[in-house]
Amino acid sequence: MMDKIVGKLSRIAKELSIPSSQMLVYVSIPQQRLYLFKDDVCIREYKVSTSTKPPSCVENSAGTPDGFHRVEQKIGGDEKAGIVFFSRVSTDTFFWDFDEAMQEKNLITSRILWLRGLEYDKNNGDGVDTFQRFVYIHGTNHEDRLGTPATGGCVVMGNEDIIKFYDLVPVGSNVYIDVEEIV
Repeated sequence: MMDKIVGKLSRIAKELSIPSSQMLVYVSIPQQRLYLFKDDVCIREYKVSTSTKPPSCVENSAGTPDGFHRVEQKIGGDEKAGIVFFSRVSTDTFFWDFDEAMQEKNLITSRILWLRGLEYDKNNGDGVDTFQRFVYIHGTNHEDRLGTPATGGCVVMGNEDIIKFYDLVPVGSNVYIDVEEIV
């Protein structure tokens, strides 16, 4: 399966003239998995959750956007696991310290990797811009939901996983979010 992923992404990147990056993140929406590749070799696999809505790049759709993206910014590198962010700013409060009503929400925790779409008129540009939609890969307070669709458009990971992932993935790394199942 890994060879099929690498082959597919190489072909699409070439068609779109997207430069390669040493680290490549592949998110499978059907499998609710994230695979991290270094020099075309899968070095990590993580259980994730994507949107409860169908995949979509359209503004206000709450769908996880597909296609090629890159890690544009990384936020929260010095924060502790479970710290909550509002508007990309640490609250200095752990998710378990919020009231029950707040904990019901899918909070942004531990680390943020903010994505920018690389495909103009698909996930970059007016009405479809991943960056302007504030789509991230981030930690979650609902780790029990990982492996099933559970978000409002972001890709979420367990708190310990997002911290390790954050440390491995540099700004500028390519991210491909796939709506098709690779078998």
